[in-house]
Amino acid sequence: MRYIPNVATLKLDAQKCVGCGMCVIVCPHRIMKMKDGKAYISDRDLCMECGACALNCPTDAVTVDSGVGCASAFIIGALTGTEPSCDCTKGACC
Repeated sequence: MRYIPNVATLKLDAQKCVGCGMCVIVCPHRIMKMKDGKAYISDRDLCMECGACALNCPTDAVTVDSGVGCASAFIIGALTGTEPSCDCTKGACC
């Protein structure tokens, strides 16, 4: 599922990356990849900002403001079979 273009806060500091691959293992959308012993972000717009990559990075090479944007709305929509809504007036605010 593609996220809203150009809004994800996901960042990777390649200098801090030690190539452990934890971000690759825990990323639910498989956007974190490995190349030449280092992690890289394959498609930032697929990031739902869950924060799993940052929480599992032992060197803090990955950062993301988890829970921002409308990731919650997309998750709720997927679980309930409804269209995602970022409309806070309906109590489904992110």
